[in-house]
Formats: sequence, C-alpha cells, structure tokens
Amino acid sequence: MDISKINDYKRGSDIAIDRELAGDTNNPSFDVINYAINQQRNRTERYKMLEHYYEGNQDIFSRVLQLSSKLDRSDEKVMTNHAKYITDMVTGFTTGNPISIVAADGKDITPILDAQDSMDIDSHNTELEKDLSVFGCAYELLYVKKISATETQLSIEKIDPRGCVLVTDDTLDKNPLFGIYYVEKKDLLGNSNGYLITIYTQKWIIEYRTKTGYALSDTNLVKNPSVTEHFLGDVPLISYRNNEERQGDFEQALSLINAYNEMQSDRITDKKNFVDALLVLYGFTLDDDDANLKDGVLQAPGKGEDGASVEWLTKSFDEAQMQTLVKSVKDDIHQTTYVPNMNDENFAGNISGEAMKYKLFALLQLLATKQRYLTRGIRRRLQLIQNFLTLKGQKTDATGATIQISPNIPVNLTDIVNNIKNADGIIPRSFTFAWLPNVSDPEELVNQIKQQKADDVKDSQNALGFDATKNIDDDEFKGGDTDDASRTNKQP
Repeated sequence: MDISKINDYKRGSDIAIDRELAGDTNNPSFDVINYAINQQRNRTERYKMLEHYYEGNQDIFSRVLQLSSKLDRSDEKVMTNHAKYITDMVTGFTTGNPISIVAADGKDITPILDAQDSMDIDSHNTELEKDLSVFGCAYELLYVKKISATETQLSIEKIDPRGCVLVTDDTLDKNPLFGIYYVEKKDLLGNSNGYLITIYTQKWIIEYRTKTGYALSDTNLVKNPSVTEHFLGDVPLISYRNNEERQGDFEQALSLINAYNEMQSDRITDKKNFVDALLVLYGFTLDDDDANLKDGVLQAPGKGEDGASVEWLTKSFDEAQMQTLVKSVKDDIHQTTYVPNMNDENFAGNISGEAMKYKLFALLQLLATKQRYLTRGIRRRLQLIQNFLTLKGQKTDATGATIQISPNIPVNLTDIVNNIKNADGIIPRSFTFAWLPNVSDPEELVNQIKQQKADDVKDSQNALGFDATKNIDDDEFKGGDTDDASRTNKQP
C-alpha cells in the first residue's frame, strides 16, 4: 500500500447507521450485518500497512534502484524500526504503571476490582494501548466463561480491529447498537472453510456459521444460529480511540521513517560500491589474456594530452552533509510523534525529576489526550462489570469512580519528599501527598500518618513507665503537700 493513500481510508471499525434502518438491534437482519462487515473490510488495508511497519516489514525492502540493477552494483536495504520504538515507548509510558481506580465517597467497588484482578487487567491494558498506538483504535470484548457446571467467570479479551465491527447509531452520542466479531475458518489443508460470525447485542449472543465467505444468507449457513444470553446489560464490545482522528502514534511520521531508511541504505550502498569501484582505462584496452581482469574494468576513449590513463570511477560523497541531513530527519520523527530520543545526551541519568518532566513535556501532552479517551472506555467497562456482578447479587457501584493513569517516568523521590515537607502547614497534606508516585488515595496516607504519630506517643509513654492505656493523675504533677523526698522516690 502506498503511504500517500493512507488518508483515503476511514479509520476505526465503528460503523454508524440510521437507527431506523437497523431494525431489531437484538436480532439484526442479514442485510444490516453484511453492510457493516463490507464497510469495515474496506479499511483493513490501512491496518495491515501499520502492522507491517510496526513489525519491521517496511517500504525500504521493496525498493529497487534501476542503475544498480543494470550495472550489477550493490543495493543495500537497511531498516531502523522507528515505528516499533515509538509504539513501545508510548505504551510503556502510558500503561507501565497500573491504571488506578478509586471508588467515589461512600461507594464500594471492591467486587469490581477483584473481578479485574482475576482478568489480569494490567496486562490487558498494556496490549490494548499497543493496539491504540499502532492502529489508532482498539476493541475489547467482555464475555462470561463457564469454568464448571455451576460456576461462571467474567473474562475480557482484546479484539483485532480487522476482525470486528461496532455498529452505532448516527447521533452525536454514537450509541452502540450491536457488535460483530468474525473469524475465517480453515480446514486441515489450510483452505478457507467459511466464517464464524458472532453478533453481540444488548442481551444476546448470536452465532452464525457460513459455508463460504462472510456474506450471511439463508442458503449460506451450515446450520441454524445458536443464541445465548450474556447478562452484561449492554453491548459487550467496547471501542477505544487513540485520539479524535483515530490515528496511530507513528502514522504521521511514515514518510519521515521511509526517508530515514532510504538515506541510511544509500550511505551503506555508496560505501560498498566505493569498495567495488570501477577501474577506468582511458586510451588502451586489455588483451584477451587478461580477461580475468576485465570484471570491474571500464574501457573508454583517450583522455588528456597523452590519451592513456587509469583511474577509479567513484561517486562523490559528502559524509558530513549526509550526517546532517540524517540527524535532521531523525529529529523530525521524534518531534512529529512527541516521543523523545532517549539516547540523546540531554537525557542524562543525573538530571532531576522536574527537569525530566520538562524534557518529556510533549509526551505528557500526548498522554493527556490518551487519558481522556482511555478513561471513557474504561468507564464503560466498569459499568458492564457492575451490571454482571449486580445480577449475581454482589453490591457494587462504580459511578463517579476516579480513574488515574500515571505516566511511567523516572522520579526523584527525594525531591518530592522535600517539597512535601516544605509545603507542610501551607498546603493541605491531602493535596501534597498526591505528589507521591502511585498514590491514589492521599486521605488514606493522612490517616496512616495520624495513626503512626499516635502509636509513637504511646511507645514513648511506655518507655518512660507510663501506662498509656490509663489517664494520668493530675495531682502527681500539681505537687500538693508532697515533699521533695517523697517526690524523689516516686516514679516519674
């Protein structure tokens, strides 16, 4: 696929249709399902190209230099995978620290957090963010897995955007109507054997098995569809977007990535061709006995006054100018994607945490955008989990929960603690304690500090011989009629 045409494709696997045309969304018609799949399949070429770039299968490997092929000269192909670097850096930066979810005041979300722990939600979030970074969108499916004859467990799975469709209405809210997950089936010889097409409505899971292709019709079904209830209270296919445009993190830098690879390839090609340079003979020829010397030799008419001379034919090469151009393109890649070059000398290991934040300022702005859209999808996930757990009799309420996504960056804990100390008495501790990394509930820390101080007072009293569990008699400290001798014999 030509990268110049990438913007001709619509992004994401959401398909919006008129609600009235959708009919019964708990049992969508074949026409609506086929329309949605056809629309989504027109977008898969973009997904394939972006995945190829991430995996290292980039345009440089298909380049052919016409002059090199004619002269049987070297044509080296070198690829530096900036696409993978950008995605891996952004993914680690965004989800390297577990996403924290704290219940609103007076509400309990412990059952939801327990359910997420059983799903290994942190690993799932990392894989989800990777899809967001590569494709510009991501999809997850909540489903109920049967683990015994009488017990079920809620599970979650990331879905490849090339194999799913979320059908929404065409209003501003884009309310989900139903989801589609389709998988090509193959026989033992690897030949296509129809598709398994699963429809997820607000209440039902409907499975169709086709004979050939993915088009649904009465004559193309292997058997009658199976229908089961999912008990999640809404469409369990959740759509995430990387940004408003649903662009991947390296998508706008594709032309720069290609230019960088071409220049590096040209540098190595020129170096290798310099070693294998042609020897030019001016004004004379080699005898037939010297035929073994003719490879790499070019015979030409006489040159200069004498007419006969010998020299190497090489292409002029300004290494300093090329290095400047390569650095400029590399800088543009990092500037366009907001991902800094961590090998740059500006990222020394001894700079403060605050200085590091300034150097990562652009990446922090990128995270701010990602946070908004990630939070929106996670809230929908929490609501679906709550629906399921409530049906099972577990009381929980995720309404108003705080979702905190903390950037995974080096921190100078000493600086943070000193700032908290300096702000004590000026800024409430419930605010300053939030400066600490991975702290989701500063109030809990405040309560722990109070309890710790109370315990320290008791320990000090016990060390001095006081019974910290009893009230101290004030008369002991008033003196009264007690003389110095008796006061001296008393325990303090």
